[in-house]
Amino acid sequence: MRWLIRIFMIVLVSATLVVAAVFFLPGERVAGIAADQLSRMTGRQVTMSGETTISFWPILGVSTGAVTVANADWAGEAPMFRADSLKIGVEPQALFGGDIRITGLEAVGPQINLRRAKDGRVNWELNVEGVAPSGQGQGGAEGGAPARSNRLSLTLDRALIENASLVFVDEVDGTTVRQSGVDFDLRWPDYEGAADFDLTLRPGGEVVEISGTLERVGHFIDGGVSDLQARISTKAGTASFAGRGGSAPEAAGKLTADLKNTSDFMALIGQGPMDIPDGLGRVATLETDLIFKDDRLSLRNTVLGLDGNRFTGAADVDLGEDQPRLNVQLNAGALDLTGLSADDAGGEDGNGNTGSGNSGGAASGGWSKAPINASGLAAVNGEFALVADSIDLGDFKLGKVRTLATLDRSRLVFGLREVRAYDGLITGQFVMNNRSGLSVGGDMIATGVNLKTFLDDAMDISRFEAKADGEVDFLGVGESVHAIMNSLSGGGAFKTGRGVISGFDLDRLMRSGSGTGGTTVFDTLHATFTMDEGNLFNDDLTLKLPQASAAGEGRVGLGARDIDYLFTPRLLDGGSRDGLAIPVKIRGPWANPKITPDLEAAIDLNFEEEKKELERQARDEIEREVEKQLGIERQEGQSLEDAAKDALEDELERGLLKLFD
Repeated sequence: MRWLIRIFMIVLVSATLVVAAVFFLPGERVAGIAADQLSRMTGRQVTMSGETTISFWPILGVSTGAVTVANADWAGEAPMFRADSLKIGVEPQALFGGDIRITGLEAVGPQINLRRAKDGRVNWELNVEGVAPSGQGQGGAEGGAPARSNRLSLTLDRALIENASLVFVDEVDGTTVRQSGVDFDLRWPDYEGAADFDLTLRPGGEVVEISGTLERVGHFIDGGVSDLQARISTKAGTASFAGRGGSAPEAAGKLTADLKNTSDFMALIGQGPMDIPDGLGRVATLETDLIFKDDRLSLRNTVLGLDGNRFTGAADVDLGEDQPRLNVQLNAGALDLTGLSADDAGGEDGNGNTGSGNSGGAASGGWSKAPINASGLAAVNGEFALVADSIDLGDFKLGKVRTLATLDRSRLVFGLREVRAYDGLITGQFVMNNRSGLSVGGDMIATGVNLKTFLDDAMDISRFEAKADGEVDFLGVGESVHAIMNSLSGGGAFKTGRGVISGFDLDRLMRSGSGTGGTTVFDTLHATFTMDEGNLFNDDLTLKLPQASAAGEGRVGLGARDIDYLFTPRLLDGGSRDGLAIPVKIRGPWANPKITPDLEAAIDLNFEEEKKELERQARDEIEREVEKQLGIERQEGQSLEDAAKDALEDELERGLLKLFD
């Protein structure tokens, strides 16, 4: 708003000079004198071309031709301000001296070029009398005397800008903003009184209306604080502020927002568009008490609605650093964040919002291949505390959650102080790091977790029912869920008490060879595991049953979502000796693995002695037949090979002796 005030001050000063001159000078000299005076006061070349006409009836006023205000010498050749014409109306009392009351001021087709250089210089920095130079606060540029602003002896019933064009080049951020079709309507009848304004912008052809009231304009211009009301209205939603504000800048009051499409609204006000997952504010509402002063923003008594989720809390934002620093505390009831793990491409919701969800490129039954945009981790630093009654993440369902998240230079660490999930408790930390490519990792400890519901949500496996304790550390790298799951590395361990395996009857399997249907009750289960390149490996699973035991080893594909595992139960003979063992192969996708007995392995395990005896008998029979065919007689304890060797040597010896007979 500061540049708008400056532009209008230029126009108002111009109006003052022109009106004062019209009663003493011919019209052709008015423009030249006004331009010279403005050039001297602003330090910029001001020109007025075309005919200057004066009217006394029905409105006392002046109409000029084109008006141009030169740009700063470093900001390019295009003028900072240009209008096709100015029209100025005043009250007849101006004929008799005293303060000038402007009843109308109209700029036709103005073109405004604003620029901020890399070193922070701005081209709208003008020493216009009646306006404190931008950048001065209450303490002045060097902390000395407060900035002074000489009061303009002007009032303004109405100022009107129609069809303006605006270009703002920000070399600091590397951005260029272009606006055309800008309309501005200002009503300021009393210098010390209120001013009403209406500003219309048309970014991308969409209408954005900004309106409001500043109660004490003169006091505000002099650096004071005034009551202020403002409202932004778009087809995507509205936002409003009611409170007090000053040009320092500073503000305090009630901020409210009702956004039907948050992404479109942010784009219309030059802050987007934004890719917002369902549940995090495609549709948003806000009520908060706002205080802004000295580059610090405080929000209190905040009620925030993001889609169907509702938060209460407070926040502090420090804008004085290179990156904003946030301190946020939020409380929530039941949170629905299923949109974070959606397997579709998003589509439209009931309000016409379109979102990408979190997949889009997911193969049927596989992890999402859609790119994860984690660039937002670089936007701010700070701490975020959240307490929620429950969180539904789609793939996982959590109970009460207490977490403190710390974000520092694109690395977000969730400290899991309390996570109630699957009837158990999870503590530890979860990390997202986007400093040099996205990675996720963490280390967690879980106690009393319901294995049936957890494995059903995590791996589509619902055969195990038990309470489990476990620990895990993991690391995954990639720009999608698919890439992360296929790169997981780490390790861990788990153990359970008494439980049930549904889907096959181990006793029936052991006794009849058929494991189809039924259930298996076990006493304990424990194992350790490692992870590498998206695969979980285990070779020490031990299962204890009342009349049997079991061991397991194999691979679980965390990335491929499949399993290749050998599970070997063994009956106990009288509870003291190992009995019959029948290995079971578990292979296939998580959702529908095939469970079949491995008969070849069963024979190797259960009939090893019998196999050795059969092999011995076969070997003896072969040796007897060889002796018979070769006519070999073995001595006691002599092997067939040694007997054959001796017989061959005897035969060779006899053959050689015959050579000398």
